[in-house]
Amino acid sequence: MRAVIITIAGVSSRFNEGLPLREHSHKSIYHEGDRRNTLLYHLLEKCRFADRIILVGGSCFDEVKEYCSSLPVAVKEKIKLVYNEHYADLASGYSLYLGLSSLFEEENNYQELLFVEGDLDIDRESFQKAVDCPGDVISYSYEPIYASKAVVLYQNAEGRYRYAFNSSHGLLQITEPFSMILNSGQMWKFTNMDLLQKANRKFYQEEKDGTNLRIIQNYLDNRRPEDITVVGLLRWTNCNTRQDYKKILAYWEGEAK
Repeated sequence: MRAVIITIAGVSSRFNEGLPLREHSHKSIYHEGDRRNTLLYHLLEKCRFADRIILVGGSCFDEVKEYCSSLPVAVKEKIKLVYNEHYADLASGYSLYLGLSSLFEEENNYQELLFVEGDLDIDRESFQKAVDCPGDVISYSYEPIYASKAVVLYQNAEGRYRYAFNSSHGLLQITEPFSMILNSGQMWKFTNMDLLQKANRKFYQEEKDGTNLRIIQNYLDNRRPEDITVVGLLRWTNCNTRQDYKKILAYWEGEAK
């Protein structure tokens, strides 16, 4: 069985910056025109392959629930909504922790998990490539690397995959030699559920105020590099602002023609 976790707990501060309160919206369900013109809808459409979709929300949770209630039955029946009460005071790692904990509570025998951050729009071909790839998957985009917004994926001298990110959006520093450096695509597939469960427990015990990269890095540190496939995402947009949304919307409208 296959599962997906999508995290959308953030407060969308940059997305609503400079707008009056009446125009504020959670970016995952913001739409112009058709109600299907949302980041969440397009992500869920790509995740129809999954047996379970865990959606971790926080800010505007009631609005997200209402939106999900209007989705097609074939998608809606797969969704499990999880509320992150610490969406405003803990980092992104806690949302992933809650999603994983909810998954591991189920009695179903999941063989693989796809995790994707909910503010991304990824082309269908690249997304499907990651889904179909055997074994673990880490992804990268072809966007330039800017320290102020990128999550860096690199391979060190031992061939291990590692991440670098500045949560304050300042300068980045890599303190070891590396053979490759890429802009992380923020989508992963995990196939060793035992190791993933251990990484999740370690996160809660030692660093539950960290980002989701804490869980992911702990998992990858216990996997052989040759068991991991690196997938490039042909079209990738991280939706932080209304301008980003309009760019994505233009792609969707072009695809529909």
